[in-house]
Amino acid sequence: MAAPVLDRRLGTLDAAAIILSNVIGSGIFLTPAIVASLTGGGWVMVAVWAAGGLIAFAGATAYAELAALRPHAGGEYVYLRAAFGPVAGFLTGWTSFVAGFSGAIAASAVGFASYLGHFLPFAADVRPLARLSLGVVTATLTPQSLVAMLLIVVLSLVHARGLGPGRALQNVLAAAKVTGLVALVALGLSIGDGSWSHLAPEPVASHGGLLLALVPVMFSYAGWNAASYVAEEIRDPERLLPRALALGTGAVIALYLALNMMFVYTLPAGELAGLTGGVLDVIGARLLGPRAGDLLAALTAVSIAASVSAMTIAGPRVYFAMARDGVFFRRAAEIHPRFRTPSVAIGAQAFWSLLLVLTGSFDQLITYTGFAVVLFSGAAGVALFVLRRRAGEQRPVDAWGYPYMPALFVIASALIVVNAILRAPGPTSAGVAIILAGLPLYWMFRLRAPR
Repeated sequence: MAAPVLDRRLGTLDAAAIILSNVIGSGIFLTPAIVASLTGGGWVMVAVWAAGGLIAFAGATAYAELAALRPHAGGEYVYLRAAFGPVAGFLTGWTSFVAGFSGAIAASAVGFASYLGHFLPFAADVRPLARLSLGVVTATLTPQSLVAMLLIVVLSLVHARGLGPGRALQNVLAAAKVTGLVALVALGLSIGDGSWSHLAPEPVASHGGLLLALVPVMFSYAGWNAASYVAEEIRDPERLLPRALALGTGAVIALYLALNMMFVYTLPAGELAGLTGGVLDVIGARLLGPRAGDLLAALTAVSIAASVSAMTIAGPRVYFAMARDGVFFRRAAEIHPRFRTPSVAIGAQAFWSLLLVLTGSFDQLITYTGFAVVLFSGAAGVALFVLRRRAGEQRPVDAWGYPYMPALFVIASALIVVNAILRAPGPTSAGVAIILAGLPLYWMFRLRAPR
């Protein structure tokens, strides 16, 4: 029996929209304060974001060749499996399921509910409605969690019902997000009350601090590789996928640098570092007055919804690919006969995300496994070198700047991971334990797989 294959219906702009939406979520609104506290100066802060963008673009060049070489659903899962074997592939897929996508979806959905609370106070209400002990954790139902869960369910249903409506929704959300952020930057830098003196040179933080600052920066850039997860559904992937990666990643870098310039223009790094929660409300009020709060809350809510939508597209393609290879629940490899989507994989991700929302455990999972985003994408960069050395590997696309750009990406990823281990050994050790906890499941799936 032939393995199930998804339909190729996406173009360059569709894939680029997935990248834009997947990357630009709550991270850019939450991490600038953390980066400012680790860098110690406005111009250094912007330089770190530029360095993160260069690393992301270097990674995109490697993924362009990898995705053209292996134009299948799954992203890193496919590349690590091909280069290092099925266990390596499974561990990145397992981490994506338990935390990488599901945890990020849960956290973003809760953030969406919080911002929606500007207009509907019920949406941000955290008073418990019901509690249920699940042994290790307790599920708590609140109005906020209800709204977050509703967002996850609605987007999952839309994307399960076909690539057509899912693509249309994704493109509209991406366009609204980018238009709103560009307008905000233009207004802020043209009529806002700020000062370019905040970018004056200041003492540079320690090298360790700069490397540590790259962790939240790369977390905010995470998702630049989103188009690779849907490679199996892109028309003419050898030609269109590299374009989508370059277009989507380049647009994100430009927008992130513009936003951070606006942040520093508005507040000196010392004040930015003292902010708690999102910076956009404070920045908006300072630039455009107190009445800007509702507009910025609406923009943030749309941005987060677009990010959840993109992750609802990308994540299930990983589990679909794993199930097709016999290392995930077999039903996750099913394609809906009418809508031609991996509907079971979408449902599995939604279920786990809903559970994370109810238990609030997504915060710990993201904290513990945040470094794994850099670890596995860096390993995919290494996979490019491995696959290039194998006899008979035909390359429909050459990574731009090979070997220097992919090597830059791999080296930078390694330094960030090592620095995270040295500077935060507790959380990273917990993250390694979560990743390795997938090994028993891998052997269980292998034993159950048809021979």
